[in-house]
Amino acid sequence: MKELIVIVDDEPEIIKVLTHNLEKEKFRARGFLKTTDFLEFLEKNVPDLVILDLMLPDGDGFELCKYMRSEERFKHVPIIMLTARGDETDRVLGLELGADDYVVKPFSPRELVARVKAVLRRRKVPEPEKDFLEIGGILKIDLTGYKIYVKEKEINLTPTEFKILSLLARRRGWVFTRRQILEAIYEEKFVIDRTVDVHIKNIREKLGPAGELIKNVRGVGYKIEE
Repeated sequence: MKELIVIVDDEPEIIKVLTHNLEKEKFRARGFLKTTDFLEFLEKNVPDLVILDLMLPDGDGFELCKYMRSEERFKHVPIIMLTARGDETDRVLGLELGADDYVVKPFSPRELVARVKAVLRRRKVPEPEKDFLEIGGILKIDLTGYKIYVKEKEINLTPTEFKILSLLARRRGWVFTRRQILEAIYEEKFVIDRTVDVHIKNIREKLGPAGELIKNVRGVGYKIEE
């Protein structure tokens, strides 16, 4: 079945344009102008990806993102935030709340569809040589099941966070520069290096004591080390 992309935006023209471009690329697309209608849809449906405006007439995109990340059914659904608010503070907040990407209006519909494809590809972890990676006696990564455990307790990471952690874990001790990490998870060359720092901060916080396994090599980048 075609993947379902949901657009939540208070501008009908944006929904119309994005729906057209997504359907041209063989996606299913569904648009909502209001938070209430989107939440009602979520009661019976789980989309494959959500394009979420931050400024909605009856709600806040940040709050919607927090809600989806807190619910078991939606915590792994990729979210691309779409907004006219381009301040770095808003970008960082969006990423810290669990968004996988952030697009500022005005935007190119073709570029946004390309980002949708890239985020969906990152969610699909390639078949690894091993099913599990164990690090430091407390961190376990289920590469085929797309799950993370710290001391046998499952930890919820976003698709992008999982991709970064898996990248570091597959070559423990190897120092990855921020640019190498960006190139591994983003196809777009204009993503700022600060994005990696925000994702690493989120991963460390979610991993708790296992977060100390991720080391910052000053002036270079990051590595995992037991």
